Amino acid sequence: MKLPLEIGVKIEKDDPVVSFKEVMEGVELRKYLKRSEQDPRGREGYDPEVLLKIVLFAYMNNVRSTRKIADLCRNDIRFMYLSEEITPSHMTIANFINEHLKETIEDIFSEITKYIIEKQEIDISTVYIDGTKIEAFPNKYTWVWKKACITSRDRKFKYLREFFTKLNNEVMYIGQPEFPTEESYSIETLEGIIQELKEAMERLGITERAGRGHKKKMIQRAYGELTKITEKLKEYAEKIAVCGEERNSYAKTDRDATFMRMKTDYMGNTALLPAYNWQLATAGEVIVCGLTSQSAADSRCFIPMMEKYHKTYGKYPEKAVGDAGYGTMETYLYCERHGIGKYLKYTSWQRETHDKEFHKDPFRSRNFKTDEEGHPICPNGKKFIKMFDRQIRGNADHRTEEIYECEDCSGCPFREKCHKSEKNRRININRTLTSYHEEVIRNLASEEGIYHRQIRSSMAEGTFGVIKADYKFNRLTRVSLKKVNMEFHLIMIGYNLAKYHNLKCRKKRTELS
Repeated sequence: MKLPLEIGVKIEKDDPVVSFKEVMEGVELRKYLKRSEQDPRGREGYDPEVLLKIVLFAYMNNVRSTRKIADLCRNDIRFMYLSEEITPSHMTIANFINEHLKETIEDIFSEITKYIIEKQEIDISTVYIDGTKIEAFPNKYTWVWKKACITSRDRKFKYLREFFTKLNNEVMYIGQPEFPTEESYSIETLEGIIQELKEAMERLGITERAGRGHKKKMIQRAYGELTKITEKLKEYAEKIAVCGEERNSYAKTDRDATFMRMKTDYMGNTALLPAYNWQLATAGEVIVCGLTSQSAADSRCFIPMMEKYHKTYGKYPEKAVGDAGYGTMETYLYCERHGIGKYLKYTSWQRETHDKEFHKDPFRSRNFKTDEEGHPICPNGKKFIKMFDRQIRGNADHRTEEIYECEDCSGCPFREKCHKSEKNRRININRTLTSYHEEVIRNLASEEGIYHRQIRSSMAEGTFGVIKADYKFNRLTRVSLKKVNMEFHLIMIGYNLAKYHNLKCRKKRTELS
């Protein structure tokens, strides 16, 4: 016989499967895999640890199709080496992923990532954050809009008030109650009225009639109309509840997906598509943390991401570097509370630091001089008087900003340059946010800040470039938040394993040279 007794003999020492096997032997993943109860009538199932190795090595090599993985287990010597020459079917692999990894994939990702960080001595005190939107499985025209449902619901409430007013002026039967005319109606209230009408029809010997072409009495028409409206209100209530407090839309065929504005072509033309927002934090070319969010705004994803980082590593990062999508009041306050260095740009950072005319514009409220009492003074010498404090929108700490109004803008020679309002100009001053912006400008303008900005474009944005361009992963094939999150973590694990192998080879070449 010419075949070796041990398949591993035929594998090169610098093959990716060698690095993969090293990682699998260095971490304990069996605790996250539970054997399903064996049916006494069937044969014994495959070892879940072996199936996990097959799946993770497939994702390391950018193979996501279960049919392709099953084919590789029969024909690829590396998969035969890992699978101990078992040949699971594609359904076995798919069932294993759905049954075993949906709940434990985040723990598996943490274990593998910690091993890679320790082996490569990666400094994770500074993280580089970025986000991207991945199109979900549903098609384009499956949307449900929360605001449209609320508008339609309120229109039904208005109709019900007029409808009940009309019924109160009509005598349908003896003992008829006074129907309520309120601003809104609960489903329970309407169902109670429908039940009263139904019982009254039974007492009067009147049967229900549906559809057109029938001569109906007033109580029959009222019963049918109210039943139809109540069913519609139930539908609106369900749709609003699915959206919840944080979302304004969802897709009918994947209720966890939110409609987001996405780039669809090379010219930057956008389209409204069902999607998920994927966030990741990188350090040392490795993904250290990832988050699947239903929110389109990156600023709302920063705090959950940092909390997940803290849960995984037991501490917060010393510095967080991100683009202008993360620079909000809420984010800066969170960084202040947890000692995270502020290297997060804000919306007008580019204009502040690169546009000299904008930076030195005398009509910007930030450039106004102040008198001894702290009142802003405009270029015309007019004083701004404080009117009131306004709570900052979306701020959990109930922070406020000060609203000032010019004492008199009439006859001002700079009116066209200053503002276009017919009334006196108003400005809002948030001294805390202004101080944070100044700190961010100082941080990003320093040598360390310039270095972090350069690194972030290759670390975080480059990682998504590999996933979307090299891996050709532009649309999801799984439905629901849990399954999409599982897919994201499988991709991150595969990326980290491939990166670990590359780092090892790079280090070996450096030592030889």
